[in-house]
Amino acid sequence: MRHAIITEDLDQVLEAALDWTAFDDACVLVTGANGFLPAYMAETLLRRNERLGRSATRVIGVVRNLERARARFAQYDGREDLRFIVQDLGVPFSLSEPVDYIVHAASQASPKYFGADPVGTLLPNIVGTQGLLDQAARRPVRAFLYFSSGEVYGQVNDTQVPTRENDYGYLDPAELRSCYAESKRLAETMCVCWHRQHGVPARIVRPFHTYGPGMRLDDGRVFADFVADVIHGRDIVMRSDGRARRAFCYLADATQAFFSVLLKGVPGEAYNVGNEEGELSIMELAERLAALFPEKRLRVIRAGSDPEGYLRSAISRSCPDTSKLRALGWRPATGIDEGFSRTIRSFG
Repeated sequence: MRHAIITEDLDQVLEAALDWTAFDDACVLVTGANGFLPAYMAETLLRRNERLGRSATRVIGVVRNLERARARFAQYDGREDLRFIVQDLGVPFSLSEPVDYIVHAASQASPKYFGADPVGTLLPNIVGTQGLLDQAARRPVRAFLYFSSGEVYGQVNDTQVPTRENDYGYLDPAELRSCYAESKRLAETMCVCWHRQHGVPARIVRPFHTYGPGMRLDDGRVFADFVADVIHGRDIVMRSDGRARRAFCYLADATQAFFSVLLKGVPGEAYNVGNEEGELSIMELAERLAALFPEKRLRVIRAGSDPEGYLRSAISRSCPDTSKLRALGWRPATGIDEGFSRTIRSFG
């Protein structure tokens, strides 16, 4: 059964002032469908079908692991509006049927994979993106949404934070950790090229640090570690000096943003997705989370080192400028304390 917090989130997304009728009698292909971010997009459309009382939208999820996908969407088992295709997007492929919308979000986004599986991190962003863009060129779609990342900006200087869509900093292509950011950069260029040459209506979103229900507690990112600590009643362990600053965005707000860009964004352009109002240092985040549930009596402890295979970012501050996204009518609605409280309670 779907947690009440998730249902509330999905209903909040559906309250966005968007033309949801654009999905009537439509087929939406979502790659990496059981991933943290795209799963909420898929669930939003399935929830809309529930509210309408009919299967207005068919969702096809492209996944690598069918067992994990079925577990993630267990509450939708047997429904005619959701089915899965098992496909590794790191190898060439083609779809056998036309679709109306493509959401390409298949990617290993956790730093723990950048060192352990750099090839597997890179290929879905290159080979997978080419296959999907070629599909959209052969069989036109209403919209194509590519999930890039705030990592494409590299090491920007202080005057470029909050970071706008045309601000870029240093990124070493010969560094192993760049397998993620460089492949995202190239995939963005591919979207622009296929749009200009073949008319593919490709839009790009660059999510920054996003958290919420359904996030993997073993993800490897620091905020996931902190959430896991609170859920299990453990003291929060700091594995750094905690001075790095990040802007955190709640998943429901980010999902509204993704749909806003899909339906209203300009083809061939990129949009930051994040919440500059949610910027904190890692130490501040740890202290806020420890205080959220005072009955747990949690402390923040400085100890340990990075897990094996984790490649630390050299970026000291990451915060988006979302003016371009806000011009589409989007606004974040969830603050840090409320968002992380909802996230932690959703695992109960």
